[in-house]
Amino acid sequence: MINWEIKHYKDLSVDEFHDLVSLRIEVFVVEQDCPYQDLDGKDKIAFHQIGRDDSGEIVATSRILGPGVSYQEVSIGRVVVSQKVRGRGVAHEMMEKSKEFVNSEYGNVPIRISAQEYLEKYYSGHGFEFTGKKYLEDGIPHMEMLFQPKN
Repeated sequence: MINWEIKHYKDLSVDEFHDLVSLRIEVFVVEQDCPYQDLDGKDKIAFHQIGRDDSGEIVATSRILGPGVSYQEVSIGRVVVSQKVRGRGVAHEMMEKSKEFVNSEYGNVPIRISAQEYLEKYYSGHGFEFTGKKYLEDGIPHMEMLFQPKN
């Protein structure tokens, strides 16, 4: 079972921020063999979803940015799940909780994301649609996707 919470950066403890960044580096930099600057300044103005396992270890996280930060729309990014819990539906649960938070915090608004291309099916399953824009980011094929809520 994963215990979820969403906190603004200013409400994170130093240990929480350390552990969520450590997980992002473990997956995005080490596992994907992609050196890049993870800390981009946006964490300080973001909400961070944290998923903890029964021992309290952070095993999943996502970052939610308000409109006008990365895109005109709200965005969800830095979506990461530890290898320890993959294949158990944790990523799906996290994305649904991220979208629920966006709806409660910002209203029934569109959400734009930058997705790694190989995850298109995952994001499509959560209602995101390819916008037609593909690009390389840090040497990894990405695509822009948009979620349009139903009114």
